[in-house]
Amino acid sequence: MEFGILDFVVFFGFIAAVITIGLWKSRNEKTSEDYFLAGRGLKWWLIGFSLIAANISSEQLVGMSGNAASHVGLAIASYEWMAAITLVVVAFWFLPYFLRAGIYTMPEFLEVRYNSTARIIMAIGTIFLYMVLLGSVTYSGALTISTMAAKMDPARDISVAQAAIVIGLIAMIYVTAGGLKACAWADLIQGSALIIGSGIVMLYAFKKLGSATDELAFIESVKTGAVGVKTFTQDTRAIDRFWELNKIRMNMFLPSDDKVLPWTALILGLWIPNFYYWGLNQYITQRTLASSSLSEGQKGIVFSAFMKLLIPFVVVIPGIIAFNLYSKDMNNQSSVDNASVIAKYMKANSDTELVEIVKSPNAEAIASWEHKKFMLAVYADEESMKTAKLNNPFVLPITQANYDSLTAAQYTVFESDDKSWTSAFPALAVELNAYNSTVKNSADTAKATVTTEKFIAYKYDTALGQLLSGVLPQKVGLIGFVLAALLGAIVSSLAAMLNAASTIFTMDIFKKYISPKAEQKSMVMLGRICVVVFTGVAIWLAPKLGDPKISNSIFTIIQEVQGLLSPGILAVFAFGLIVKKAPPIAGVAGLLTNIVCYGGMYMLGRYHIGPDIQFLNRMAICFGIDLVVMIIITMTKPLAQPIVFEHKTTLDLKSSKGALAAGVVVVIITLVLYYLFSPIGLLKP
Repeated sequence: MEFGILDFVVFFGFIAAVITIGLWKSRNEKTSEDYFLAGRGLKWWLIGFSLIAANISSEQLVGMSGNAASHVGLAIASYEWMAAITLVVVAFWFLPYFLRAGIYTMPEFLEVRYNSTARIIMAIGTIFLYMVLLGSVTYSGALTISTMAAKMDPARDISVAQAAIVIGLIAMIYVTAGGLKACAWADLIQGSALIIGSGIVMLYAFKKLGSATDELAFIESVKTGAVGVKTFTQDTRAIDRFWELNKIRMNMFLPSDDKVLPWTALILGLWIPNFYYWGLNQYITQRTLASSSLSEGQKGIVFSAFMKLLIPFVVVIPGIIAFNLYSKDMNNQSSVDNASVIAKYMKANSDTELVEIVKSPNAEAIASWEHKKFMLAVYADEESMKTAKLNNPFVLPITQANYDSLTAAQYTVFESDDKSWTSAFPALAVELNAYNSTVKNSADTAKATVTTEKFIAYKYDTALGQLLSGVLPQKVGLIGFVLAALLGAIVSSLAAMLNAASTIFTMDIFKKYISPKAEQKSMVMLGRICVVVFTGVAIWLAPKLGDPKISNSIFTIIQEVQGLLSPGILAVFAFGLIVKKAPPIAGVAGLLTNIVCYGGMYMLGRYHIGPDIQFLNRMAICFGIDLVVMIIITMTKPLAQPIVFEHKTTLDLKSSKGALAAGVVVVIITLVLYYLFSPIGLLKP
């Protein structure tokens, strides 16, 4: 892939336009309401596009396309289609309460409903969560840029750390200067460009699929993740190829034991992160809190709900095609992540005959290495390792220093979250089953804790980078436009999180506990300082999230970490709005109970002490426990009088009947889509 002059012009022109318009529209911000809530003057079309741009970032573009490339397929679209229904509920149930209270942040509402303790718990927890999210968004965007750079020029080494600096600085510039209004106007451009750019990628992905003459990969079984290959005659249409290869992955309902998105999670588990994210998550709700009226906010939310129905067709479908076209490249890129794991395994199991150490192998040795056992290619230093042409998944590069430093714990099992890994590395799978069984039995006898190291078969999160560098036409400006739209989407989400984190720290911690009488100018300045600091955290954390021991999917990392807070926050908000006599201690108990229960279940599963419960099911269990705790507390010591929410705003709170009718239509369309892509819909035999 080549980046032509026109691509450079389009790319840098787009970035310049976004920053310029954002800063121009947000000039003359003097108060905290101006900086953090755009003066409470956003109209419905700005709100709608801003919600989409803040949401659709690397989590969707990189994470969802990566999950789509795996056995999960279209099922990952539930995060989008269920969000459409969630948004309609948020618009007509949650939003009226929040606008009436005149709040700046979601933790602030907990003080209105419960007490200041509940507020500070949520504020601190949310800032911690945003640190992980900031790193995740920055990492996945940087990974895509790094992947594309390598495909454009193998000698051009743009590391994830270097790309993270560029992404972080662009977001920091206009958020620091312009606050939420700068974000909203930048989002208008970036949100529309994102949908157009994603649509372009989808069209060219189908074109590439229809003209491919070599073997195309497909998932043979969603249950096992087994991978097969197939070739087609030239007269087979792209859509027919797609359906024949991927029909099995177009089912919205995965098996109940699936670790990513089992159908059981659709009953309750997936609703929890959805309602938390769209109704109670500061960097999303900050746009709706800035509405010029309740009617404008509701229309903007329903508009974004309609756009959510379109996203899977321009993000998930291309991700599925990426595996068909580029499974070999994804397999090759697993080698770097697997190197340290294989090295530890070899040191833990010296009897293995599946690994051979080779010092600084040449290109011919690498290319001719048979797929029967692994070559641990040990290089003298990073520089010599980077210059090697590593295009074989069984050749695992590692430096001598790194190899020498690696050891495995006494009771370590080696496994994978990737269902396809047994198909990619069959001999290793057989050996590990026996080895892991022996380790677990020994650990049980010794009553010792078992640790885990994880292999991957395919670097699924490179799916988008593979498409951008492999299917778009060269030197006509399209690559520059699509890459700018991708970067813009990543920057939009990063900017939204930076603005939200700085708002929470300034309003919920600094103004509440440190300087209650702080002047408006001081709060705006502190907000800007926070943006700079949080950007530094994102850039520092981003490269560390590529470790496969954490997860083989950045999307899963984000959802997993949110579970520490989201079930408890949703339970506390919903219970507090419905049960008006719930006492303040119920809110505090609900938040703390979730952190303890979710964290405890995660640790029990991770260290093989208890059952390894899929994270969405874990959320559902914690949500139920939180409600039980709050019910018991309320029955034991209810408020003498039901709480009354005071009216603290001058905004027009008249609801929109037109938005309500449109919301009902969105819900109906969503249900029809679930029917079509189910075993009794289009997928029936």
